[in-house]
Amino acid sequence: MQGGLPVFVLVGRPNVGKSTLFNRLTGTRDALVADFPGLTRDRQYGFGIFADRRFVVVDTGGLMPESADPLAALAEDQAQVALEDADQIFFLTDVHSGRHGSDAEIAKLLRKTGKPIHLLVNKAEGLNKSEAAGDFYALGLGEPRAISAQHGDGVAALMNSLLEHLPPNLEPSLDDNEVRVCVVGRPNVGKSTLVNRLIGEERVVAADQPGTTRDAIRVPFEYEGRPFVLIDTAGVRRRGKIEEAIEKFSVIKTLQAVEQAHVVIVVVDAQHDIGEQDARLMGLVAERGRAMVLAVNKWDHLKGDQREQVRYQVTLKMPYLDYVPTHYIAAKHGSGLGELMIDVQRAFEGAVIEMPTPELTRILERSVEAHSPPAVLGRRIKLRYAHQAGRNPPKILIHGNQTEKLPVAYRRYLINEFRAAFKLKGVPLQVSFKTGDNPFKDKKNQLTPRQIKKKQRTVDRWR
Repeated sequence: MQGGLPVFVLVGRPNVGKSTLFNRLTGTRDALVADFPGLTRDRQYGFGIFADRRFVVVDTGGLMPESADPLAALAEDQAQVALEDADQIFFLTDVHSGRHGSDAEIAKLLRKTGKPIHLLVNKAEGLNKSEAAGDFYALGLGEPRAISAQHGDGVAALMNSLLEHLPPNLEPSLDDNEVRVCVVGRPNVGKSTLVNRLIGEERVVAADQPGTTRDAIRVPFEYEGRPFVLIDTAGVRRRGKIEEAIEKFSVIKTLQAVEQAHVVIVVVDAQHDIGEQDARLMGLVAERGRAMVLAVNKWDHLKGDQREQVRYQVTLKMPYLDYVPTHYIAAKHGSGLGELMIDVQRAFEGAVIEMPTPELTRILERSVEAHSPPAVLGRRIKLRYAHQAGRNPPKILIHGNQTEKLPVAYRRYLINEFRAAFKLKGVPLQVSFKTGDNPFKDKKNQLTPRQIKKKQRTVDRWR
């Protein structure tokens, strides 16, 4: 773990429910789920949160040790990569299919890692513990835990027992002047070249082949008198070691580096398509709430029509990240880096901004006056006041009535109004809503003496 988020890796045979558990732990539907084996071939990564504790979850492809299928061998290679970075291993089995010969082979493989292993007997809803676990003690991995990834049975107890023994998450300090910047991207897009250019020395080894990356490293430097720390996901290597076998790109190290940063620079290669992996990586950064700047590198190698095509790709594949400033740079020659660093500093200032309650409420009132929320069943939605609920990312909490019925489009409208008012750039502003209780709910209306007399006269009249 080493200062980063704990990493939980899910392994097991195909179709035992790994992707379902991944989706439950991360609160997403990112992992494909279907009732046939072998659907997940590559690793899936996500941020999870439970009881205010954060972690990284990795869903691996189903392991089939006895299969001759080349895709099965590829899935096993992918799982091996994930296991190297695991802090805890969740070994899933299926109570309905029982203990399988492949389960014993997987257990043998996992024991060699020396990592903590948790044997989970999945799909055990409606079964008592002894019914579900009995057949799996033979795997020799300690006491099996009966869970239901689909319904959540036993999952909360599992996470409570694990997280209470792990150190607390550490947030990057918001009150010092040091800006932590993380540089991420696919292999060979120029991350290390960018870092070297910014700090003005060959501090981080750069090479022309992908995979000369290892652990995230911290590189302190000053830019225009301000202290920065660059967290580079390309590790320091001796130059003699670069010619060794190409190493695998570690998404886990990237996610842990994102956790430590105030601002993330996502680097993509202008000479290659802006792909799904780039969009997915940016989505993970946004999901974690980090400020972000996109750097499209190797721009100097493109001609006019090629540049227009790249701009179109950025707009097409990342429309949901329209708040992220995009810079077209040549890290090798330093062009565009000045403007890039200006937006990095703006993004940091936006991430840690203090937003006074009176000002937030004035912006809210002005926005509602210009464009009031729609009525629901004849009742008008009232938004009363707003206050700041957090920083990095900035969070705004709006109080009112019937706020749960606000349309998504109106919520987006308010986010854009706050973003424009505070000139936030590169920051994933979070706005949430809270409906206050009616102070007169369950209270009887107290009549005045005059009203009591009038009521009595009415009663007497109808007797």
